[in-house]
Amino acid sequence: MTLHTLLLTATASLGLAAQAYAFEPLTIIDQGSFSAGGTVLSEPGTFDTKNPMSTAGQTFHGDHAYAFYQVPEAPRSLPLVLWHGAFQSGKSWETTADGREGFQTLMLRRHFPVYTIDQPRRGRAGNSTAPAEVSPTNFDQLYFDMFRIGQWPNYFDGVQFDESEATLDEFLRSVTPNTGAFDVDVVSDGVSALVEEIGPSILVTHSQAGGPGWLTAIKNPNVKAVISYEPGSGYVFPEDEMPEPMTGSAGTLEPVAIADEDFAKLTQIPIVVYYGDNIPEEPTEDFGLDNWRTRLAMARLWVDAINDHGGDATLVHLPQIGITGNTHFIFSDTNNAQIADLAAEWIEEKGLGDLAD
Repeated sequence: MTLHTLLLTATASLGLAAQAYAFEPLTIIDQGSFSAGGTVLSEPGTFDTKNPMSTAGQTFHGDHAYAFYQVPEAPRSLPLVLWHGAFQSGKSWETTADGREGFQTLMLRRHFPVYTIDQPRRGRAGNSTAPAEVSPTNFDQLYFDMFRIGQWPNYFDGVQFDESEATLDEFLRSVTPNTGAFDVDVVSDGVSALVEEIGPSILVTHSQAGGPGWLTAIKNPNVKAVISYEPGSGYVFPEDEMPEPMTGSAGTLEPVAIADEDFAKLTQIPIVVYYGDNIPEEPTEDFGLDNWRTRLAMARLWVDAINDHGGDATLVHLPQIGITGNTHFIFSDTNNAQIADLAAEWIEEKGLGDLAD
């Protein structure tokens, strides 16, 4: 078989979505994967090679984080740690559902080393020391609404999401369960261990990772900045400055109390928080929309609290700066190259975008 035939065969196997977008060459000078953190469980007794199905004397490694990393040519000095949200894995940051380059590649092109992670008890870090029942639940329409693609079965006008059936199918197949009970300390400990191994870096969180992201920054001084896309929970406040819980049709959003000295650590690094479009300002009975109304409102209080304590936090509500149509997955929407530029520009403004020595 000739090289020409091999290339044609490979192209034919890619699928229509992938063929629609040209991939410009990208030079990677290093890549790999590893696990970080976690625990080891031990069963009392002595391992018997003649009875290996007995757990006596055996161990179990679990609750670690996983990272796949790539380093581009002429890298910047601080890598990005891309941390997915609930029901997601590192897939969130890879090729988009409609076949375009994801944030992982877009930031490599902007010369950032990128670590794409799976948090403990999710995806490729699935070994959990705590049990969980994983059973199929028919929630696709809930996710369509909650992720603000539209209100089922209708897409929002001007939404930054390809409306083809194939794209929606691919997007919904990115949903993946917890393999153990979600534990904010377990996941932040795992990612903190990963950051400890990487060294100074910038944490990029999405949704559920928002709260554990703040805790990781508190636990590890190697976190030099945080970019958070639509943090969904875990808004931390000093114990004596707690705002009231926010209640809506999606339930009650509770702020989280932490010690003053821990909150102070968040005032020592620059933080930017982004929220997308189609988030109501007034209460609504639409569950998927009201869920983000309360979170955006709490985020505003949280950013104000950081700044009142001398910190450097910014909240960017994209429609207010003329960027419209973004879903909950801002970084993989059809305008994700523009979103990547915003992130890179912010990093440079904070003096954190220098090239590595």
